[in-house]
Amino acid sequence: MAIVIAIANQKGGVGKTTTAINLAGALAEHGLRVLCVDMDAQANLSVGLGINLGTIQYSMANVLGEPRVRLQEIVVSTQTPNIDVAPATLDLASTEVDLLSAIGREYALAEAVDDWAQSQYDYILIDCPPTLGLLTINGLVAANGVIIPVQTQYYALKGLAALAKVIATIRSKLNKNLRVMGLLPTFYDSRTVLGREMLEEMREHGDNHVFDTIIRNAVKLGEAPLTGRPITQYASNSDAANNFRELAKEVMALG
Repeated sequence: MAIVIAIANQKGGVGKTTTAINLAGALAEHGLRVLCVDMDAQANLSVGLGINLGTIQYSMANVLGEPRVRLQEIVVSTQTPNIDVAPATLDLASTEVDLLSAIGREYALAEAVDDWAQSQYDYILIDCPPTLGLLTINGLVAANGVIIPVQTQYYALKGLAALAKVIATIRSKLNKNLRVMGLLPTFYDSRTVLGREMLEEMREHGDNHVFDTIIRNAVKLGEAPLTGRPITQYASNSDAANNFRELAKEVMALG
């Protein structure tokens, strides 16, 4: 059975998509089969893994909104071995509105991640949108665990309370198997006092596990999506690539 991990934070720009793409790349290096599920209508994950949205006929919008369309039918292979994508398009935004009136609306993604997906892949990574709306809730309900990327900045830490409340509610009412795998410090700059203080506060005063891996600011991380490949392929010997290899080891150790 695949391990299903949602990557979520209602704050934008914290590195959710960067984490999904590059964690997938690092896991794939171990020969693990990874499916990246794009739940954001901006489709940055899909594009960042080299998918041409102009060629997409069916996407996650169809899977969530049309019961006849199965996840298996929309999955696209990437140029990176062992990584496939369930792509998103802008249509996903209207699908979220349509789901609001649907029965069992919180379980649409969980039902879509069927026996085929569970048996085909070792890991399924769900890139959630930067909101606490229905698409993010679907991602959390479908997942076994959640990774929360957090910028080492003051406002990023302050916003964690709302997400923690949603996760607690989902665990108690919708998905008892959901666990917070950890907070992932992102865009860390050790040269700034604020960055160092926020990292220390995250580790000392938080209620959740904090990954040992720290994702630091790196130019190559911004360049990699332009090539449609994870950093582990684009700049294999870079510190950024090694950061994500370390993260993959932590994720695998957590089970």
